[in-house]
Amino acid sequence: MRMHSPTAGNAEAPVVIVEFLDPACETCRAFYPRVKQLMSDNPDKIRIVLRYAPLHTGSDKVVAMLEAAHRQGKFWIALETLLANQAGWVQHHTANPEAAWQLLGGIGLNMEQMDKDMNSPETASVIAQDVADAKTLNVTMTPEFFVNGKPLPDFGFNQLKTLVDRAMADSRAR
Repeated sequence: MRMHSPTAGNAEAPVVIVEFLDPACETCRAFYPRVKQLMSDNPDKIRIVLRYAPLHTGSDKVVAMLEAAHRQGKFWIALETLLANQAGWVQHHTANPEAAWQLLGGIGLNMEQMDKDMNSPETASVIAQDVADAKTLNVTMTPEFFVNGKPLPDFGFNQLKTLVDRAMADSRAR
């Protein structure tokens, strides 16, 4: 987890899920509501930390938009807007940043500030750090999850839920 990362949930939660996400990833879109439900089913026990992993063509620009929205306190609405409308700005696993920009224009962001922030050295540094961390952790696809620092043994929602359940049981045993 990095200090710059968008987070949701109780800061003192015993279970921390770190997710490397690409907003252009269909599987990330499919998992997002399931992870939210997992958090809802376990109030105050799970914290989610999102990290950027722009693996699809064009998604690096969309990730910069998300980071710029984060600087305006609107990361989650921006992410949910992009995921809910993904078919309108992603075609054949390729992101169309102009179409994503149009979508984000409707959620109350200061678009002039967005343009400045998404092209700032600070935004580039945040994204570069997440990409470097993803490389170090061998993240080659999205979504990739780590629960209390442990990677999924193999990919799937049931595997994620099992890892979360174990982490919760471990936290109760302490």
